[in-house]
Amino acid sequence: MQTIGRRGATALVVGSLWAVACGGGSDAKPDAKAKADRGAAKADPKSAAKDAPIADRKDAKRDADAKEDGDAADDAGAIAAAPAWAWTLPRGINVPPRVPEDNPMSADKVELGHRLFMDKRLSVDGTRSCYSCHQNELGSADGRAKALGPGNKDLPRNTPTIWNVGLSATLYWDGRSDSLEAQALAALKGGNMALGDAVEAKAAEIGALPEYAASFAKIFGLAKDAKVTGMHVVQALSAYERTLLCGDTAHDNDTADEAAKRGWALFAGPAGCITCHAGDNFSDGLYHRTGIGAGDPAASGIDLGRGKPTGKPEDDFLFRTPTLRNVARTAPYFHDGSVATLEEAVRIMASGGITTAGPVDANLLDRKLTPEQQADLVAFLKSLDCPGKLEVIGDQKVDGIGG
Repeated sequence: MQTIGRRGATALVVGSLWAVACGGGSDAKPDAKAKADRGAAKADPKSAAKDAPIADRKDAKRDADAKEDGDAADDAGAIAAAPAWAWTLPRGINVPPRVPEDNPMSADKVELGHRLFMDKRLSVDGTRSCYSCHQNELGSADGRAKALGPGNKDLPRNTPTIWNVGLSATLYWDGRSDSLEAQALAALKGGNMALGDAVEAKAAEIGALPEYAASFAKIFGLAKDAKVTGMHVVQALSAYERTLLCGDTAHDNDTADEAAKRGWALFAGPAGCITCHAGDNFSDGLYHRTGIGAGDPAASGIDLGRGKPTGKPEDDFLFRTPTLRNVARTAPYFHDGSVATLEEAVRIMASGGITTAGPVDANLLDRKLTPEQQADLVAFLKSLDCPGKLEVIGDQKVDGIGG
């Protein structure tokens, strides 16, 4: 089983300039041996990545090395040239995540982000880490209808899987964050970690700890007395999260069983699922109305979805298309966690969504699928289980999440 962490990331060192250029994504092309054209709505997630060149793995320096380089903090504003970076992409993922020019990838930064992702001290009360809502045993989600914040506070929406989060152009169910960095900052401030206006104070506190100080100084070129900022923390977290790539599934490797293969034929054909769940990540990245959670927009506490950040009534109850990778492991489903099983989620979507509170997306139609066909679709979705897991650091038990 693939482990993603300090000694086994899907994205590994070899070339910073290459990574920034390739991270733009829009000009990269899939392997010429792809099975079908990857148009926006008709993309074939099975295009062959297996023939694409794979970067050689090189061992990243451990943060322990920073202990021998204590004068790194004295080099004010001077960031040492990082080793080159390239991506090792799993089969089924043909284009790497976009990398912002102001947050280039490096092995040291990924290592630091990994440790921060697992550190409960980043939350307001020290009770949960980023991993708390993205646990291996729960499909890299949390198994709850809605996320649980510090103080056992129920949050408004369901937690999606963390896999392939770097492939999404926008984050959150309503798309209100346009980068991993923006999402990480919002999670620190908001209900997930509940820091509010104390983000900068928390970043300075964490950055001053002996186990972190030298790493932050080395990676970000900080002067001896400079404080670690919230942006330093979110940039490290985002670099790590970009390495969490899910591919090499049974579907990607052509090892799925016959039921799953029938389901794939339905998914890409008569069932019409690929219209919205397209591309390597099985998501068009757009917003659709399925009818789940829809109602009177004026109702107290109702979730308007995309309509909240845009303020446009026509965007009410539109939600971002989630990835289907690892979907069989991340019950319950939809933005509000209102559907308990994958079978029921498939039935709802295959029958045209929920129409009791108004019209749904034009692509949602009653496909008149038989129970056997719906079962085949479920089998296909199970063939998208991610084989990897995050490398866990420390005690990650959290009351109210998991067993």
